[in-house]
Amino acid sequence: MYIDIVPNRKSRPAVLLRECYRENGTVKKRTIANLSAVPMHIVKALRDMLEGGQWVPFGKAVAIERSLPHGAVRALLAVLTRAGLVTALAARRSRERDICVALIAGRLLHGESKLASARLWHSTTLAGELGLTDVKLPDVYAALDWLVERQAAIEKKLARAHLEDGSLVLYDLTSSYYEGSQCPLAQFGYSRDGKRNLPIIAYGVITDRAGRPVAVRVWEGNVAGATTVLEQVSRVREGFGIERMTFVGGRGMLTETKIEALRELHWVHWTSALRSDDVRAPRRPARPRNHRRCTV
Repeated sequence: MYIDIVPNRKSRPAVLLRECYRENGTVKKRTIANLSAVPMHIVKALRDMLEGGQWVPFGKAVAIERSLPHGAVRALLAVLTRAGLVTALAARRSRERDICVALIAGRLLHGESKLASARLWHSTTLAGELGLTDVKLPDVYAALDWLVERQAAIEKKLARAHLEDGSLVLYDLTSSYYEGSQCPLAQFGYSRDGKRNLPIIAYGVITDRAGRPVAVRVWEGNVAGATTVLEQVSRVREGFGIERMTFVGGRGMLTETKIEALRELHWVHWTSALRSDDVRAPRRPARPRNHRRCTV
C-alpha cells in the first residue's frame, strides 16, 4: 500500500490510499480509501509508516536535556545593532568587539559585574550567538584593554552622531566606592554611596540633550566636580570640534568661580540651578564690577 496524491486542477488534491496487485501479468492498482479529508500531518505520518518508518508518540522521540533562554538575547543584540553601538565599537567584526558586545548585553540581561556577566554567558544563548563559547578570563581582560585603546575613536563617533554646533551638552560627575587596595584612582572623598570608610573613584559623563552618553572620564576620588568643568568644556570643543555649545551642569559643579571663568569664553553658554539657600534669599540688585563697598 502507498499514499497517492492526485492533483485536481483548481481544487485541493485528492489523497488516496492505494495498493498495487498483479492480474494476468499486468500491474494494476486499486483505491482502498479516500483520505482527502484527513489532516496533512496525519497523512505524512501514515506515508512514513507505509515506507518502513516507525511511529513514535509525540514527546518520546526527543528528550530535552537542556533549554537555554534565547528570545531576550536575540532582541537585545538586535537593539544594540540597530542603535549603532556595535559599529561604534569598531567597524569590522573581531573577537575583541564580540566580547565587549557580550559584556554590554550580559550587564543588561543580568545586572552583574563584568566578570560575573562573563560567567553567566553560558546560562543563555549569548555565548553561542557571538561565537564565544571558548572565551577565558584572560580574553576578557584583553578585550577591555582593546576597548580602552579605542576610547577616543569611539567618543568621536558618538559626538559626530549626537552633538552639533549650538547644541546642549549635559555633564555630571558621580562616584563609586572601591573595596580593593590596588587602584591608584581610589581615594577618600565625598561618597555618594554613603560608604565613608571606603575610598571612591570619580567619573564624569558627557551626554547630548537626550541623555545619550558621548564621553566619559575617570578621576581620583578626591577630585571635586567643579574642578573638572573647564577641562570638559575644552574637551568638547577641541576633541569633538563643537565650536558653540550650551553647557548644562549641576549647581554643585557650576560654582560662581567656574561661572566667571565660563563668561570669559565667548563660545560657550551655561545653564545650572540655584542652591536652596540662594532660592530662599531675597534678590539683591547686581553691583557693577568696579563698585567698592565702603564702611564708615
